[in-house]
Amino acid sequence: MKYAAIVLRNTANPISQVQFGEVVDEFLSGGVPLDEVAVLSYADRNLVTVTLDRLASECDGVFFICDRVLMPFAKDAVSGLAGKNFSGECLLETEKTLFGVFPASKEGRTLVKDEAVPAVDKRRGKTYYRAVLCTVAAPAERVFTAIASAREVSRDRVIIHTSEEFGAGRIEIIYDQDTPKRSVDEAVRVLSTELNDYVYSHEDESIAERLFTVLKLHRMKFSTAESFTGGGVGHAIVEIPGASKVFFEGINAYSNEAKMARLGVTDYTLKKFGAVSNETAYEMAAGLLKEGKCDLAVATTGIAGPDADGTDKPVGLCYIAVGTMDRVRVFRFLLDGDREAVTKRATNLALFLAYKEVNG
Repeated sequence: MKYAAIVLRNTANPISQVQFGEVVDEFLSGGVPLDEVAVLSYADRNLVTVTLDRLASECDGVFFICDRVLMPFAKDAVSGLAGKNFSGECLLETEKTLFGVFPASKEGRTLVKDEAVPAVDKRRGKTYYRAVLCTVAAPAERVFTAIASAREVSRDRVIIHTSEEFGAGRIEIIYDQDTPKRSVDEAVRVLSTELNDYVYSHEDESIAERLFTVLKLHRMKFSTAESFTGGGVGHAIVEIPGASKVFFEGINAYSNEAKMARLGVTDYTLKKFGAVSNETAYEMAAGLLKEGKCDLAVATTGIAGPDADGTDKPVGLCYIAVGTMDRVRVFRFLLDGDREAVTKRATNLALFLAYKEVNG
């Protein structure tokens, strides 16, 4: 069976991009790989009509993905071809083809999962399932080598899909009801073994959610001292319902003066080693632990860019300290990307290192 998507671009802003990747990923997670994705301008109505007509003749399912403002146009195009109107929010079925129109958003992902994939399963008489491994900072070459090994041991009886954002990765093992359980188990085993140092969960959850769970399990209080991540680590925890059970405090000590006044970083350390240093990160975390009101501390200091800090230290350099009353360890990273990428990667790394410290 063959499936395709038409992504509509709004030409009111000719350089705009439709963020359709997550919606496409949700189709794949449900065992519905898209064989073709056509990105078209809604203003070229003739091309949209011609492409829709071609794909409808070739495919078992054709799905529009677009900004919500363009959904009425997409539905009109489908209804004109099918000769009938949408009876539900996002799907229209004919005897030959399943059509859908989805917003390019989190809501679109939900509609694909809850509406489109079950409709496809019903038409093809087959249900797909998935197992998930979540990782942080797994090197791409390690991931691809592990996936190749997993496919080999499963004798290609499973589909393996990987995605990554700011260092947080998800590996999905997709299979149908006819797939031998042993094939799935072997694929999961190989992936888990080869990526053991980077896997934090076999459930579909964020690293912040996983850290929250283990902190609650161990009845530990967590505090953060952040400089260049600007509160991102603490915010990730606070977003989770019940965060007050595990989160004690978050200090955004951006300036040197704040680092000294709020965390006890010494003037000597800042002058000799600089704000972005192993020593400063250590003293930031130690300052949190000194009061004895938290069980786990994380501190971040780094250079997010776009410019350096006036020293010879490069953009992307960061130090993350993680510690308990027994020890404080500092990790050095040199991260690629723009300011957003550097800070978000560092945030995920800090959460992951905190998880490893608790669950080590």
